[in-house]
Amino acid sequence: MTIAPIVRTVETKAPPARAFDIFTQRMHDWWPKGKTIAPNPHVTVVMEPRVGGRWFEKDAEGNETYWGDVLTWDPPHRLVLAWRINSQWAYDPDFLTEVEMTFTPTATGGTRVTLEHRDLERFGADAAAHKATLDGGWPTILGLFAGVADTEG
Repeated sequence: MTIAPIVRTVETKAPPARAFDIFTQRMHDWWPKGKTIAPNPHVTVVMEPRVGGRWFEKDAEGNETYWGDVLTWDPPHRLVLAWRINSQWAYDPDFLTEVEMTFTPTATGGTRVTLEHRDLERFGADAAAHKATLDGGWPTILGLFAGVADTEG
């Protein structure tokens, strides 16, 4: 069974390099606290800026909870992340769906940011329901990102 990817787009006033930086290096500023898989709210979200880099959150006590890793690092144009969070909302190093982000300049000097979350059939029996949950969440997440990028772009 193949499940169509989730594709969502948002535009921001920030130019591509700034939008890429806010997305990759300042995720903790816009990802909602308490809306992650860790037991405690994050104080930072780290995305190591290189292929093979880790992607994780850290709480106030220094505990790290992994989300995945970086598959493609092409600033300020493209980023592909290994989403290693399974349908039980737990990190699983053997599980993989991909989240691709593209940052395209707009005629107004801003950026069109497109998210594609693919390989959703890998969620197995929970795939359709899990896709619906993710599909409902990604627009909010992208909106929060765009709000910060618009303010600081």
